[in-house]
Amino acid sequence: MAEPVIVAVAPNGARRTAADHPALPLTPEALARVAVACAAAGACLFHLHVRDAAGRHSLDPGRYREAISAIREAAGDSLLIQVTSEAAGRYGSEEQRDSVRTLMPEAVSLAIRELMPDRDQARETGFLLRALLEAGCLPQLIVYHPDDLRRYRHWQAEGLVPAVSLPLLLVLGRFPEGTLENFLREGSPGPNWMACAFGEQQLPAVLDAAAKGGHVRVGFENGLALPDGRRAPGNAALVDAAARALRSRGRSLANAATCRALMRPVAM
Repeated sequence: MAEPVIVAVAPNGARRTAADHPALPLTPEALARVAVACAAAGACLFHLHVRDAAGRHSLDPGRYREAISAIREAAGDSLLIQVTSEAAGRYGSEEQRDSVRTLMPEAVSLAIRELMPDRDQARETGFLLRALLEAGCLPQLIVYHPDDLRRYRHWQAEGLVPAVSLPLLLVLGRFPEGTLENFLREGSPGPNWMACAFGEQQLPAVLDAAAKGGHVRVGFENGLALPDGRRAPGNAALVDAAARALRSRGRSLANAATCRALMRPVAM
């Protein structure tokens, strides 16, 4: 029997604004409301971006804590909250690592190409990963290109990063080479991998990934349209569309407890 599918929601991203969609959640209060709606629609993982006072992408731990507190108060333990460490053109790798180290979140996404581009950066990120694992945090590595996987496995073979199988997010379509087929040609992505895609390919691509053993991420960070081309009224509508499509294919959805178990690193 196939394991339950994690449906993650990425409700805002680093770059979109209210001009892109009036329902884009940017404040702690708005994020909390969206979290409740998305959990009810079938999401079990909430991928969190926060903004500074000027509305720009922020990795400030204090702003993260404020948003996480609001989400927890509203949604309880119904979602695994995963913060981003994305640079978004504003942060260097040392600042990214410092933010994560200060916050020590329950879960965090880390882009291989941002945080492990060379040996020295891989070593520093390896120290961070070990600290996260010792603290019980759940890291997920973001993969934009098959080269990212090759690079990470090289650093792993050299002992610069922990010898465990970490969950992966395969970002489909960021580069021409970034197709699911190309990623899978690199060998098994590990016991727990997830995919996301952009625009009108958002839902078809993640459903294809689920059929091949992966988990799925949808939300306004990746696209604003429903499968029929209509503008989604909110993030919960995108989650609902993914959940309905998965159930119609005989798949069950992971709850937060199952999600936390599935996102744990696996010994190699």
